[in-house]
Amino acid sequence: MAYTKIHAVKATVHKAVASICNPEKTDGNILISSYGCSPQTAHFDFQFALSKTNASDENKAYRLIQSFLPGEVDFDTAHQIGIELADKVLEGKYSYVVSTHIDKGHIHNHVIFCAADNIGHHKYNDCKKTYYRIRQLSDELCREHQLSVIIPGGTRGRKYNEWTAAKSGSDRKSRLCRDINDAIKSADTYEEFLQLMRAKGYEIKGESPGENAPKYICFLPPGWERFVRGSIKSLGAEYTKEHIRERILERAAARNKPQIKDYSSMRFIDTSKEKFQENAGLKQWAEIENLKTAAGTYQKVNSITELEEKIVQKSVLAKESKSRLKELERRMKSMAETIRYAEQYKENRPFQIHYRKAKNPDDYFRKHESNLILYDGAKEMLRRLGCEPKMLDVDKLRSDHERLERQKAALNKEYHSAEKELKQMRTELDKLKQYLGMEPENITEKNRKKEKSEI
Repeated sequence: MAYTKIHAVKATVHKAVASICNPEKTDGNILISSYGCSPQTAHFDFQFALSKTNASDENKAYRLIQSFLPGEVDFDTAHQIGIELADKVLEGKYSYVVSTHIDKGHIHNHVIFCAADNIGHHKYNDCKKTYYRIRQLSDELCREHQLSVIIPGGTRGRKYNEWTAAKSGSDRKSRLCRDINDAIKSADTYEEFLQLMRAKGYEIKGESPGENAPKYICFLPPGWERFVRGSIKSLGAEYTKEHIRERILERAAARNKPQIKDYSSMRFIDTSKEKFQENAGLKQWAEIENLKTAAGTYQKVNSITELEEKIVQKSVLAKESKSRLKELERRMKSMAETIRYAEQYKENRPFQIHYRKAKNPDDYFRKHESNLILYDGAKEMLRRLGCEPKMLDVDKLRSDHERLERQKAALNKEYHSAEKELKQMRTELDKLKQYLGMEPENITEKNRKKEKSEI
Protein backbone atom coordinates (compact mmCIF):
# COMPACT_ATOMS: atom_id res chain seq x y z
CA MET A 1 0.00 0.00 0.00
CA ALA A 2 1.45 3.41 -0.97
CA TYR A 3 0.23 6.76 0.34
CA THR A 4 0.94 9.77 -1.92
CA LYS A 5 0.96 13.53 -1.47
CA ILE A 6 2.36 16.46 -3.42
CA HIS A 7 3.22 20.10 -2.76
CA ALA A 8 4.89 22.95 -4.62
CA VAL A 9 8.45 24.22 -4.12
CA LYS A 10 8.35 27.99 -4.53
CA ALA A 11 11.81 29.19 -3.48
CA THR A 12 14.93 27.13 -2.84
CA VAL A 13 15.11 24.21 -5.27
CA HIS A 14 18.73 23.46 -4.38
CA LYS A 15 17.85 23.09 -0.68
CA ALA A 16 14.89 20.84 -1.48
CA VAL A 17 17.04 18.58 -3.68
CA ALA A 18 19.85 18.56 -1.11
CA SER A 19 17.35 17.55 1.57
CA ILE A 20 16.04 14.49 -0.30
CA CYS A 21 19.58 13.48 -1.35
CA ASN A 22 20.89 13.33 2.21
CA PRO A 23 23.38 10.37 2.29
CA GLU A 24 22.22 9.38 5.79
CA LYS A 25 18.67 8.85 4.47
CA THR A 26 19.47 7.29 1.08
CA ASP A 27 21.93 4.52 1.96
CA GLY A 28 24.96 6.62 1.10
CA ASN A 29 23.41 8.16 -2.06
CA ILE A 30 22.85 4.70 -3.59
CA LEU A 31 19.09 5.15 -3.72
CA ILE A 32 19.13 8.33 -5.86
CA SER A 33 18.25 8.57 -9.57
CA SER A 34 17.58 11.46 -11.92
CA TYR A 35 16.27 12.21 -15.38
CA GLY A 36 16.85 15.30 -17.52
CA CYS A 37 19.14 16.78 -14.87
CA SER A 38 21.81 15.98 -12.31
CA PRO A 39 21.11 16.06 -8.55
CA GLN A 40 24.15 18.33 -8.15
CA THR A 41 22.99 20.89 -10.73
CA ALA A 42 19.21 20.40 -10.65
CA HIS A 43 18.55 24.02 -9.65
CA PHE A 44 20.40 25.22 -12.79
CA ASP A 45 18.61 22.66 -14.98
CA PHE A 46 15.21 23.62 -13.55
CA GLN A 47 15.99 27.31 -13.93
CA PHE A 48 16.75 26.82 -17.63
CA ALA A 49 13.42 25.02 -18.22
CA LEU A 50 11.52 27.65 -16.22
CA SER A 51 13.04 30.44 -18.31
CA LYS A 52 11.25 29.01 -21.38
CA THR A 53 7.72 29.25 -20.01
CA ASN A 54 5.44 32.27 -20.06
CA ALA A 55 3.48 31.21 -16.98
CA SER A 56 3.60 33.75 -14.16
CA ASP A 57 3.03 31.54 -11.09
CA GLU A 58 5.88 31.24 -8.60
CA ASN A 59 6.08 27.43 -8.49
CA LYS A 60 9.58 26.28 -9.42
CA ALA A 61 9.21 22.58 -8.71
CA TYR A 62 7.00 20.01 -7.02
CA ARG A 63 7.81 17.43 -4.36
CA LEU A 64 5.89 14.17 -4.65
CA ILE A 65 6.07 11.78 -1.68
CA GLN A 66 5.17 8.10 -1.93
CA SER A 67 5.12 6.18 1.38
CA PHE A 68 4.87 2.41 1.75
CA LEU A 69 3.42 0.22 4.47
CA PRO A 70 6.15 -0.73 7.01
CA GLY A 71 7.78 -4.04 6.16
CA GLU A 72 5.93 -4.50 2.86
CA VAL A 73 8.68 -3.56 0.38
CA ASP A 74 12.48 -3.68 0.21
CA PHE A 75 14.71 -0.68 -0.57
CA ASP A 76 15.51 -1.48 -4.20
CA THR A 77 11.91 -2.33 -5.14
CA ALA A 78 10.65 0.88 -3.52
CA HIS A 79 13.21 2.91 -5.46
CA GLN A 80 12.28 1.19 -8.73
CA ILE A 81 8.59 1.92 -8.08
CA GLY A 82 9.49 5.57 -7.44
CA ILE A 83 11.25 5.82 -10.81
CA GLU A 84 8.38 4.08 -12.60
CA LEU A 85 5.87 6.41 -10.94
CA ALA A 86 7.86 9.48 -11.98
CA ASP A 87 8.06 8.19 -15.56
CA LYS A 88 4.33 7.45 -15.74
CA VAL A 89 3.23 10.73 -14.15
CA LEU A 90 5.65 13.01 -15.99
CA GLU A 91 5.78 11.03 -19.29
CA GLY A 92 9.42 11.95 -19.92
CA LYS A 93 8.62 15.65 -20.26
CA TYR A 94 9.79 16.96 -16.88
CA SER A 95 13.24 16.71 -15.31
CA TYR A 96 13.23 14.98 -11.94
CA VAL A 97 15.29 13.61 -9.05
CA VAL A 98 14.09 10.50 -7.19
CA SER A 99 15.43 9.44 -3.80
CA THR A 100 14.35 6.63 -1.48
CA HIS A 101 14.60 7.31 2.26
CA ILE A 102 15.21 4.39 4.59
CA ASP A 103 15.82 6.28 7.84
CA LYS A 104 12.24 6.04 9.13
CA GLY A 105 10.05 3.11 10.18
CA HIS A 106 8.50 3.14 6.71
CA ILE A 107 10.30 3.33 3.37
CA HIS A 108 9.26 6.33 1.28
CA ASN A 109 10.19 7.97 -2.02
CA HIS A 110 10.73 11.66 -2.72
CA VAL A 111 10.36 12.90 -6.30
CA ILE A 112 11.29 16.52 -6.99
CA PHE A 113 10.44 17.53 -10.54
CA CYS A 114 10.67 20.81 -12.43
CA ALA A 115 7.43 22.78 -12.67
CA ALA A 116 8.06 23.43 -16.41
CA ASP A 117 8.27 20.68 -19.01
CA ASN A 118 11.12 20.39 -21.50
CA ILE A 119 9.01 19.80 -24.62
CA GLY A 120 6.15 22.30 -24.79
CA HIS A 121 7.49 24.55 -21.97
CA HIS A 122 4.17 24.33 -20.11
CA LYS A 123 3.82 24.53 -16.33
CA TYR A 124 2.62 21.46 -14.47
CA ASN A 125 -1.05 21.78 -13.45
CA ASP A 126 -1.32 20.64 -9.84
CA CYS A 127 -5.03 20.07 -9.18
CA LYS A 128 -7.41 17.37 -7.91
CA LYS A 129 -7.53 15.69 -11.31
CA THR A 130 -3.74 15.36 -11.60
CA TYR A 131 -3.47 14.22 -7.97
CA TYR A 132 -6.06 11.47 -8.47
CA ARG A 133 -4.10 10.40 -11.56
CA ILE A 134 -0.95 10.16 -9.42
CA ARG A 135 -2.79 8.04 -6.86
CA GLN A 136 -4.25 5.79 -9.57
CA LEU A 137 -0.84 5.25 -11.20
CA SER A 138 0.74 4.56 -7.81
CA ASP A 139 -1.94 1.95 -7.07
CA GLU A 140 -1.41 0.30 -10.46
CA LEU A 141 2.33 0.01 -9.80
CA CYS A 142 1.67 -1.43 -6.34
CA ARG A 143 -0.56 -4.10 -7.87
CA GLU A 144 2.09 -4.94 -10.48
CA HIS A 145 4.62 -5.43 -7.67
CA GLN A 146 2.13 -7.48 -5.60
CA LEU A 147 1.72 -4.79 -2.94
CA SER A 148 -1.53 -3.82 -1.24
CA VAL A 149 -3.36 -0.67 -2.34
CA ILE A 150 -5.60 1.91 -0.70
CA ILE A 151 -9.20 1.26 -1.71
CA PRO A 152 -10.67 4.66 -2.67
CA GLY A 153 -13.98 5.72 -1.17
CA GLY A 154 -16.55 8.31 -2.09
CA THR A 155 -15.60 10.85 0.53
CA ARG A 156 -12.79 13.33 0.99
CA GLY A 157 -9.42 12.34 2.46
CA ARG A 158 -9.44 12.09 6.25
CA LYS A 159 -7.00 12.01 9.11
CA TYR A 160 -6.05 8.61 10.46
CA ASN A 161 -8.16 8.90 13.61
CA GLU A 162 -11.20 9.89 11.50
CA TRP A 163 -10.62 6.93 9.18
CA THR A 164 -10.36 4.42 12.03
CA ALA A 165 -13.44 5.88 13.70
CA ALA A 166 -15.42 5.59 10.46
CA LYS A 167 -14.21 2.01 9.98
CA SER A 168 -15.44 1.02 13.44
CA GLY A 169 -18.77 2.77 12.84
CA SER A 170 -18.27 5.32 15.63
CA ASP A 171 -17.62 8.38 13.48
CA ARG A 172 -20.40 10.95 13.89
CA LYS A 173 -20.21 12.16 10.28
CA SER A 174 -20.61 8.58 9.12
CA ARG A 175 -23.79 8.33 11.19
CA LEU A 176 -25.04 11.56 9.62
CA CYS A 177 -24.39 10.17 6.12
CA ARG A 178 -26.20 6.95 6.99
CA ASP A 179 -29.22 8.90 8.25
CA ILE A 180 -29.25 10.99 5.06
CA ASN A 181 -29.06 7.83 2.94
CA ASP A 182 -31.90 6.18 4.87
CA ALA A 183 -34.08 9.26 4.49
CA ILE A 184 -33.38 9.42 0.75
CA LYS A 185 -34.40 5.77 0.36
CA SER A 186 -37.71 6.39 2.14
CA ALA A 187 -38.61 9.77 0.61
CA ASP A 188 -40.58 10.36 -2.59
CA THR A 189 -39.90 14.11 -2.61
CA TYR A 190 -37.26 16.51 -1.36
CA GLU A 191 -39.76 18.01 1.10
CA GLU A 192 -40.49 14.54 2.49
CA PHE A 193 -36.76 13.97 2.91
CA LEU A 194 -36.51 17.14 5.02
CA GLN A 195 -39.44 16.02 7.17
CA LEU A 196 -37.84 12.62 7.77
CA MET A 197 -34.53 14.20 8.78
CA ARG A 198 -36.27 16.56 11.20
CA ALA A 199 -38.20 13.61 12.60
CA LYS A 200 -34.84 12.02 13.42
CA GLY A 201 -34.01 15.08 15.54
CA TYR A 202 -31.92 17.03 13.03
CA GLU A 203 -32.07 20.80 12.66
CA ILE A 204 -31.69 21.93 9.04
CA LYS A 205 -30.89 25.28 7.45
CA GLY A 206 -30.09 26.43 3.92
CA GLU A 207 -32.35 23.72 2.51
CA SER A 208 -34.33 25.91 0.09
CA PRO A 209 -33.43 25.62 -3.63
CA GLY A 210 -33.02 28.46 -6.12
CA GLU A 211 -30.43 30.98 -7.24
CA ASN A 212 -30.85 33.30 -4.22
CA ALA A 213 -30.88 30.46 -1.69
CA PRO A 214 -27.89 29.61 0.53
CA LYS A 215 -25.20 27.62 -1.30
CA TYR A 216 -25.07 24.76 1.21
CA ILE A 217 -27.64 22.75 3.10
CA CYS A 218 -26.52 22.33 6.73
CA PHE A 219 -27.43 19.68 9.29
CA LEU A 220 -27.23 19.90 13.09
CA PRO A 221 -27.34 16.34 14.52
CA PRO A 222 -28.88 15.79 17.95
CA GLY A 223 -26.42 16.68 20.71
CA TRP A 224 -24.04 18.57 18.38
CA GLU A 225 -23.08 22.20 18.87
CA ARG A 226 -22.19 23.06 15.26
CA PHE A 227 -23.90 22.54 11.93
CA VAL A 228 -22.30 20.29 9.29
CA ARG A 229 -22.32 21.47 5.70
CA GLY A 230 -23.60 19.25 2.94
CA SER A 231 -20.55 20.00 0.80
CA ILE A 232 -17.97 18.00 -1.13
CA LYS A 233 -15.25 18.96 1.34
CA SER A 234 -17.24 18.11 4.47
CA LEU A 235 -19.34 15.02 3.61
CA GLY A 236 -18.69 14.19 -0.04
CA ALA A 237 -20.16 14.87 -3.48
CA GLU A 238 -23.25 12.71 -2.86
CA TYR A 239 -24.42 14.90 0.05
CA THR A 240 -24.68 18.34 -1.52
CA LYS A 241 -28.12 19.91 -1.79
CA GLU A 242 -28.24 19.35 -5.56
CA HIS A 243 -27.14 15.70 -5.39
CA ILE A 244 -29.58 14.88 -2.59
CA ARG A 245 -32.45 16.23 -4.72
CA GLU A 246 -31.18 14.29 -7.78
CA ARG A 247 -30.90 11.05 -5.80
CA ILE A 248 -34.47 11.39 -4.51
CA LEU A 249 -35.82 12.04 -8.02
CA GLU A 250 -33.88 9.09 -9.46
CA ARG A 251 -35.16 6.71 -6.78
CA ALA A 252 -38.73 7.95 -7.16
CA ALA A 253 -38.55 7.45 -10.94
CA ALA A 254 -37.07 3.98 -10.47
CA ARG A 255 -39.89 2.98 -8.10
CA ASN A 256 -42.49 3.92 -10.72
CA LYS A 257 -40.70 2.06 -13.50
CA PRO A 258 -40.88 -1.72 -13.99
CA GLN A 259 -37.57 -3.25 -12.95
CA ILE A 260 -35.99 -5.68 -15.42
CA LYS A 261 -32.95 -7.42 -13.98
CA ASP A 262 -29.86 -7.83 -16.15
CA TYR A 263 -29.00 -11.33 -14.93
CA SER A 264 -25.93 -11.53 -17.17
CA SER A 265 -24.19 -8.93 -14.99
CA MET A 266 -25.15 -10.52 -11.65
CA ARG A 267 -23.00 -12.77 -9.48
CA PHE A 268 -24.01 -16.27 -8.39
CA ILE A 269 -25.42 -16.80 -4.92
CA ASP A 270 -23.40 -19.15 -2.74
CA THR A 271 -26.04 -21.70 -1.64
CA SER A 272 -23.57 -23.64 0.52
CA LYS A 273 -23.97 -21.14 3.36
CA GLU A 274 -25.78 -22.34 6.48
CA LYS A 275 -28.84 -20.10 6.03
CA PHE A 276 -29.65 -21.79 2.70
CA GLN A 277 -29.23 -25.29 4.16
CA GLU A 278 -31.64 -24.51 6.97
CA ASN A 279 -34.30 -22.90 4.76
CA ALA A 280 -35.48 -25.01 1.79
CA GLY A 281 -37.56 -22.14 0.36
CA LEU A 282 -34.66 -19.73 0.46
CA LYS A 283 -32.38 -22.29 -1.18
CA GLN A 284 -34.93 -22.90 -3.97
CA TRP A 285 -35.19 -19.16 -4.61
CA ALA A 286 -31.38 -18.84 -4.77
CA GLU A 287 -31.09 -21.77 -7.19
CA ILE A 288 -33.69 -20.18 -9.49
CA GLU A 289 -31.81 -16.87 -9.39
CA ASN A 290 -28.56 -18.69 -10.22
CA LEU A 291 -30.26 -20.44 -13.12
CA LYS A 292 -31.42 -17.08 -14.49
CA THR A 293 -27.90 -15.68 -14.08
CA ALA A 294 -26.39 -18.65 -15.92
CA ALA A 295 -28.99 -18.34 -18.69
CA GLY A 296 -28.29 -14.62 -19.05
CA THR A 297 -24.58 -15.32 -19.40
CA TYR A 298 -25.12 -18.21 -21.84
CA GLN A 299 -27.00 -15.82 -24.14
CA LYS A 300 -23.75 -13.90 -24.66
CA VAL A 301 -21.56 -16.93 -25.51
CA ASN A 302 -22.03 -20.07 -27.60
CA SER A 303 -19.90 -22.33 -25.40
CA ILE A 304 -17.37 -22.29 -22.60
CA THR A 305 -14.67 -23.50 -24.99
CA GLU A 306 -15.33 -20.64 -27.37
CA LEU A 307 -15.25 -18.14 -24.49
CA GLU A 308 -11.93 -19.56 -23.24
CA GLU A 309 -10.46 -19.24 -26.75
CA LYS A 310 -11.61 -15.63 -26.95
CA ILE A 311 -10.01 -14.92 -23.58
CA VAL A 312 -6.69 -16.38 -24.76
CA GLN A 313 -6.82 -14.29 -27.95
CA LYS A 314 -7.73 -11.12 -26.09
CA SER A 315 -5.01 -11.78 -23.47
CA VAL A 316 -2.40 -12.02 -26.24
CA LEU A 317 -3.67 -8.77 -27.76
CA ALA A 318 -3.57 -7.00 -24.38
CA LYS A 319 -0.03 -8.25 -23.67
CA GLU A 320 1.18 -7.19 -27.11
CA SER A 321 -0.44 -3.76 -26.75
CA LYS A 322 1.12 -3.23 -23.35
CA SER A 323 4.52 -4.38 -24.57
CA ARG A 324 4.38 -2.01 -27.55
CA LEU A 325 3.18 0.79 -25.27
CA LYS A 326 6.12 0.31 -22.90
CA GLU A 327 8.59 0.29 -25.79
CA LEU A 328 7.02 3.46 -27.22
CA GLU A 329 7.18 5.18 -23.84
CA ARG A 330 10.87 4.20 -23.55
CA ARG A 331 11.61 5.74 -26.97
CA MET A 332 9.68 8.89 -26.12
CA LYS A 333 11.50 9.29 -22.82
CA SER A 334 14.88 8.97 -24.54
CA MET A 335 13.85 11.39 -27.30
CA ALA A 336 12.51 13.92 -24.78
CA GLU A 337 15.82 13.82 -22.91
CA THR A 338 17.70 14.39 -26.16
CA ILE A 339 15.46 17.36 -27.00
CA ARG A 340 15.97 18.80 -23.56
CA TYR A 341 19.79 18.66 -23.71
CA ALA A 342 19.97 19.66 -27.40
CA GLU A 343 18.08 22.85 -26.64
CA GLN A 344 20.19 23.48 -23.56
CA TYR A 345 23.38 22.92 -25.57
CA LYS A 346 22.28 25.17 -28.44
CA GLU A 347 21.28 28.14 -26.27
CA ASN A 348 24.32 28.05 -23.99
CA ARG A 349 27.00 27.35 -26.64
CA PRO A 350 27.53 31.09 -27.38
CA PHE A 351 28.59 31.58 -23.74
CA GLN A 352 31.21 28.85 -24.15
CA ILE A 353 32.55 30.50 -27.33
CA HIS A 354 32.74 33.93 -25.65
CA TYR A 355 34.37 32.34 -22.63
CA ARG A 356 37.20 30.91 -24.76
CA LYS A 357 37.73 34.32 -26.39
CA ALA A 358 37.40 36.39 -23.21
CA LYS A 359 40.36 38.56 -22.20
CA ASN A 360 39.56 37.83 -18.55
CA PRO A 361 38.19 34.24 -18.46
CA ASP A 362 37.85 34.19 -14.66
CA ASP A 363 35.71 37.32 -14.61
CA TYR A 364 33.55 36.02 -17.49
CA PHE A 365 33.08 32.68 -15.72
CA ARG A 366 31.89 34.38 -12.53
CA LYS A 367 29.29 36.36 -14.49
CA HIS A 368 28.02 33.43 -16.56
CA GLU A 369 28.74 30.42 -14.35
CA SER A 370 25.26 28.89 -14.65
CA ASN A 371 25.27 29.11 -18.48
CA LEU A 372 28.69 27.47 -18.73
CA ILE A 373 27.66 24.69 -16.31
CA LEU A 374 24.52 24.06 -18.37
CA TYR A 375 26.57 23.92 -21.58
CA ASP A 376 29.09 21.44 -20.20
CA GLY A 377 26.35 19.29 -18.69
CA ALA A 378 24.32 19.21 -21.92
CA LYS A 379 27.38 18.38 -24.04
CA GLU A 380 28.39 15.51 -21.76
CA MET A 381 24.84 14.07 -21.57
CA LEU A 382 24.35 14.20 -25.35
CA ARG A 383 27.55 12.27 -25.89
CA ARG A 384 26.43 9.69 -23.31
CA LEU A 385 23.20 9.36 -25.29
CA GLY A 386 25.25 8.68 -28.41
CA CYS A 387 24.48 12.01 -30.11
CA GLU A 388 26.77 14.50 -31.80
CA PRO A 389 25.62 17.84 -30.32
CA LYS A 390 26.39 19.99 -33.37
CA MET A 391 24.45 17.71 -35.73
CA LEU A 392 21.13 17.70 -33.87
CA ASP A 393 18.03 19.35 -35.33
CA VAL A 394 15.78 20.32 -32.41
CA ASP A 395 12.76 21.14 -34.61
CA LYS A 396 12.88 17.72 -36.29
CA LEU A 397 13.20 16.00 -32.92
CA ARG A 398 10.12 17.85 -31.69
CA SER A 399 8.17 16.82 -34.79
CA ASP A 400 9.16 13.18 -34.27
CA HIS A 401 8.14 13.37 -30.63
CA GLU A 402 4.68 14.74 -31.55
CA ARG A 403 4.24 11.83 -33.99
CA LEU A 404 5.06 9.34 -31.22
CA GLU A 405 2.58 11.14 -28.93
CA ARG A 406 -0.21 10.44 -31.42
CA GLN A 407 0.86 6.80 -31.73
CA LYS A 408 0.88 6.47 -27.96
CA ALA A 409 -2.66 7.86 -27.62
CA ALA A 410 -4.00 5.36 -30.19
CA LEU A 411 -2.10 2.44 -28.65
CA ASN A 412 -3.21 3.38 -25.14
CA LYS A 413 -6.83 3.38 -26.28
CA GLU A 414 -6.38 -0.04 -27.87
CA TYR A 415 -4.80 -1.47 -24.71
CA HIS A 416 -7.49 -0.20 -22.32
CA SER A 417 -10.24 -1.42 -24.64
CA ALA A 418 -8.69 -4.92 -24.71
CA GLU A 419 -8.33 -4.90 -20.92
CA LYS A 420 -11.97 -3.92 -20.44
CA GLU A 421 -13.24 -6.66 -22.77
CA LEU A 422 -10.90 -9.20 -21.18
CA LYS A 423 -12.17 -8.39 -17.69
CA GLN A 424 -15.79 -8.80 -18.82
CA MET A 425 -15.12 -12.16 -20.52
CA ARG A 426 -13.23 -13.51 -17.48
CA THR A 427 -16.14 -12.55 -15.24
CA GLU A 428 -18.56 -14.39 -17.53
CA LEU A 429 -16.33 -17.49 -17.58
CA ASP A 430 -15.92 -17.46 -13.80
CA LYS A 431 -19.69 -17.29 -13.31
CA LEU A 432 -20.41 -20.14 -15.70
CA LYS A 433 -17.74 -22.42 -14.26
CA GLN A 434 -18.82 -21.63 -10.72
CA TYR A 435 -22.46 -22.46 -11.52
CA LEU A 436 -21.56 -25.68 -13.33
CA GLY A 437 -19.32 -26.73 -10.45
CA MET A 438 -16.22 -26.84 -12.64
CA GLU A 439 -14.14 -24.54 -10.41
CA PRO A 440 -14.67 -23.05 -6.94
CA GLU A 441 -15.03 -19.26 -6.93
CA ASN A 442 -11.88 -18.69 -4.87
CA ILE A 443 -9.75 -20.65 -7.37
CA THR A 444 -11.07 -18.76 -10.41
CA GLU A 445 -10.51 -15.47 -8.63
CA LYS A 446 -6.94 -16.51 -7.78
CA ASN A 447 -6.27 -17.52 -11.40
CA ARG A 448 -7.73 -14.29 -12.67
CA LYS A 449 -5.42 -12.22 -10.47
CA LYS A 450 -2.46 -14.35 -11.55
CA GLU A 451 -3.27 -13.85 -15.24
CA LYS A 452 -3.70 -10.11 -14.75
CA SER A 453 -0.35 -9.80 -12.98
CA GLU A 454 1.34 -11.44 -15.97
CA ILE A 455 0.08 -8.83 -18.42
